[in-house]
This record gives sequence, structure tokens and C-alpha cells, in this order.
Amino acid sequence: MKHFSSLALFTLLVTAALPVFGQVNNTELADPNPGDQSCWLRLKSTKVGWGSTDERYSRSQVAAFAANPVLHGWRGERVFAQAVISTPKRLDRVTLKVSDLKSGNNTIPSVCIDTYFVGYVMGDKYNSKDSLLLPDRLDTAEAMSVEPNTTRPLWFDIHIPESAKAGTYKGWVVVDCDGRQHKLPLRLEVVNRILPAPDQWAFHLDLWQNPYAVARYFDVPLWSKEHFDRMRPLMTMLAQAGGKVITASIIEHPWNSQTYDPFESMIGKMKLTDGTWKYDYTVFDAWVSFAMECGITEQIDCYTLVPWGYKFEYYDCATNSTRHVSCKPGEKEYEDLLLPFLKDFAAHLKAKGWFERTCIAMDERPMDQLRAAWDLVRRADEGFRIEGAVNYSPEVVNMMYDISLGYRHAKLPQEVVVQRRADNLRTTFYTCCNPDRPNTFLSSPLAESAFLGWHALAKGYNGYLRWAYNSWPAQPCQDSRFGTWTGGDTFLVYPEGPSLRWERLTEGIQQFEKMNILFPTLTPSQRDAMEALLEPMSNPHPDASVDFSEWVAAGKKFLRSVE
Repeated sequence: MKHFSSLALFTLLVTAALPVFGQVNNTELADPNPGDQSCWLRLKSTKVGWGSTDERYSRSQVAAFAANPVLHGWRGERVFAQAVISTPKRLDRVTLKVSDLKSGNNTIPSVCIDTYFVGYVMGDKYNSKDSLLLPDRLDTAEAMSVEPNTTRPLWFDIHIPESAKAGTYKGWVVVDCDGRQHKLPLRLEVVNRILPAPDQWAFHLDLWQNPYAVARYFDVPLWSKEHFDRMRPLMTMLAQAGGKVITASIIEHPWNSQTYDPFESMIGKMKLTDGTWKYDYTVFDAWVSFAMECGITEQIDCYTLVPWGYKFEYYDCATNSTRHVSCKPGEKEYEDLLLPFLKDFAAHLKAKGWFERTCIAMDERPMDQLRAAWDLVRRADEGFRIEGAVNYSPEVVNMMYDISLGYRHAKLPQEVVVQRRADNLRTTFYTCCNPDRPNTFLSSPLAESAFLGWHALAKGYNGYLRWAYNSWPAQPCQDSRFGTWTGGDTFLVYPEGPSLRWERLTEGIQQFEKMNILFPTLTPSQRDAMEALLEPMSNPHPDASVDFSEWVAAGKKFLRSVE
């Protein structure tokens, strides 16, 4: 990106004018609901023990420890564990160390185990503004201080090498609290099966990325080398969870600026004085190429021809100004604006070798608007694929390569799901600002993130879509809330690392993969048992008393019984 055409320069000047501001702040906020503090009077010394990966431990309450876990995984799988510190006195320096794991002469080295301190972030309850301080952010700090009368969770992410031998591995987690060491036994059972690398997973994970949030948060120029360097760990992390889709915005503000950092157009559009059009793909090409380098290669979703505000922007050379046009699919001005672009875009994608993996994406718009937009896309190039989050109607099945259905609005007949899979078409489901459960809000029970993979399996879907991978609010490491959205709705990962929700979502995706691998090997009675297990998980309206952690635990137990 060292040399630019005049149109490329125009695009970069426009994007460079976007706001870049903010200071990184990881300081935790005060707990607005500390509860009864008398529990600390009974705690005479620092306690460290294992916890449950289903638990969100309050910072202000003494933790209830769990039994020593026996972890279980395939070669190539990631498994997770959580420990907890509760201390009545200040700890100036806490460090974490993990030993190698040994099984006879076989070793899983400690470098395969990521260790984190769990940070607390402000959230809220669903459809409520009641503030809640919740554990979620995974911090890679080498050491951390812990205030008196507080609890601090610890998280462990164990990457089982594909080369590991089957067996029971044992080792230790050492939590050093101001020189006093607390040793926790760690036991891992490795099964002689292989989970393929994430780029080979069948699960279709579609999480919308927001590069503009990264530039603002880290205060780096948009599309600069520093910007791409900051995005690389985030995009690589998405690829390592099986991310399949690159999110590209091909118009400005496709969703009415519903995020703290609006999406701008990655493609410059210029109308020349003779009435013809010229398009600049510099930013689009750089973004897509970068995402592919990070390992996200299957699909490019381009948003959108049907924006929420029906507003479009281009640069008009005749008036030497940026023009904003309001028009809808089916109108002449809409066709005059977008048909030439789509034809040029198709040619550009074919020249790059990207046409077959590109989708023109549209979501949640009135059906008459979608029909008119679909017609225009087909007129531009019959080979264009269409993707979108829409409710079911028969014509959707025929028009859309990739459909995502709302968790509680999925009315696609099962035979249609099966046929779409046979035709190599994508069918996924999504959660967003609803439903209240299951979901991936900060206040959602952690097992709900893992359950999403099981729900996709139960419904026969290809995977899961969510509208926000990293659309951060102003200070996401402190406060997850933004606008009307429940805290955590706008992001699943933090600027410098994952979340508890992210780890458990990854767990559920891995269970989906394992079940798909095992299914051909199941006996008729085992398949009957699997159907009985999955049937309640397919219900989008579970009883209010349902504990999703029990469903996830039952699924994992079944997996172990048929491995």
C-alpha cells in the first residue's frame, strides 16, 4: 500500500478523517452490588482451589471451591479449567506457573497451557440497567495484585498437541501468593482420537469483525501498518476458533451506526464528470488479503445493498463534493447507482480469484426490498451468491446461498435444512440483543456459550452467526455496556485477548465437530440415544427452569461414552 491512484488517495483521505481517540484503561470498577461482606470475617488466610468453568465468581464474595477436575480431550483439542483465589488480605504479587503434564514417558509441555487472570468488567441484566460487575476478561499479565476481601478467578487453556499420546497426564498448577505457593493437582485424560485443525472444521462460524473499533481503541491510523499489526492477534484468534467469514462493509454505515465505531465503506465510489463511474478497491483488497493471511479464507460477506437507512454515498467530480443519496431497491436512482458498481465489483472479484467465495449480504429487511435487491444482483452477475439473516419464506430457500435464522424465529422445515446441506448451502442461526437465554451477554451463564454449538447440532444447522465479534464500547475492559444493548452484546473478545464467553463458545464448537466425526461410527442404539439427547436442545423455547449447563454436561458425557 505504498503507491495509490488518485481515487485510492481519496478513499484514504476520507477514512483518515474518521475519529481516532481514546486511552486504554484496564482499571476495574467498584462492585455496585458487593452483598453481605461478613463472609470475609470467617476467612483467616488466603485460599486457593479449583472452581467450575460454569461459574462466574463474584469478586466481592468468598468462592466456593469445587472438586479437583479430571479434564478430558482429544488430540488437537483445547480444554479449559478454572481455579479461584479468595483472600482476606492484600496480595502484592500473584503469579501462575504450570508444570509439564506427564503420562509415563510421554509429555505435554507447559508451553501448551495458556494461563490467565480473570478480570472484572461492568455489565447488566438483560432488559435492565441494573449494573453488575462480572468476571469475563482474560488477562495475560505475568503477575497481579489482589485487594483484601476479594476473589480472583484464574483460567487455564490447555492445547493438547495432535502428536500427544493417549493416556492420563498429571501435573501441577502453582499459584504463588507473595512467596507462598499453593499447588493444585492437574489431571488430563487424552483420548486416542484427533480433532482436526480449525481450518478443517465443518462448523460455519460467522462473527462480524469491526476493524474501525481497533483503530480507535489503540489510537492508530486507520489501515496503517500499526492498525493491521493490532488486528492480527484478533483475527488469528478468530481463525483458531474456526472462523470462516470475512466481514466487509461496501457502503458507509450499513447498520445506521448502531455500534460505537461505525462501519465505513471499504470501497471508494467516484462519479466522473462524463457520468461514468470509477471504483477504488484498495482498502477492500488490503482487508480481505490480510484476513486470509490470518487464516479466515472460506467466505467474504459484503454488507449491504439494503442498509437500514437506505442511504448511499459517493464522490461527485462534477460538483467536487461528496453526495448522499436516499433510495430504495426497485427505484431508478437505486439501479443507476448500484448496477454499475455490482458489475464492476464482480469483474474485480473474478480478477482477484475471490468471486466464488464472495456473498452479497443483506439482513433483516422487508421482503419486497430484498426481492428487488436480489433481482439487481442477479442482473449484475448471475453467479453472485447471496447471504443474509432473514426469517424463513419459501423464496429465501431458492435465492440465498447462506441463510441465518433468529434463534427464536427459526421456522425452516427440517426437510429444507437437510436438503440445503445436501446441496452444499449454508444454514445457520444467530443470537443478538435477544433472546434473554441462551446468549453470550456478560450476565449470561457461561454454559450458554457452549450450548450454542449443541443447538446447531440438534437443529442440523451448519453453524452460528453473531453480529459483533469486536464492536467495542468506549472502554470495553472496564464497562461492556453501550447504548440499548445488554452488556457484552457488542463483542466477544477484548482488545488484548479472549473472554470467558469466547472460550466456552469455542468449547461448544469443538463438541459439534467431535459429534460429527463420531456420528458415522455410532451403532443404531447409540444414534437413538443421541437423538434423545439432542431433541430438547433443538427447542428454541426451553422451559424457564432449564439449566443449560446440565444439557452441556450431558452432551459431553455422551461423547465420552461413544469415543
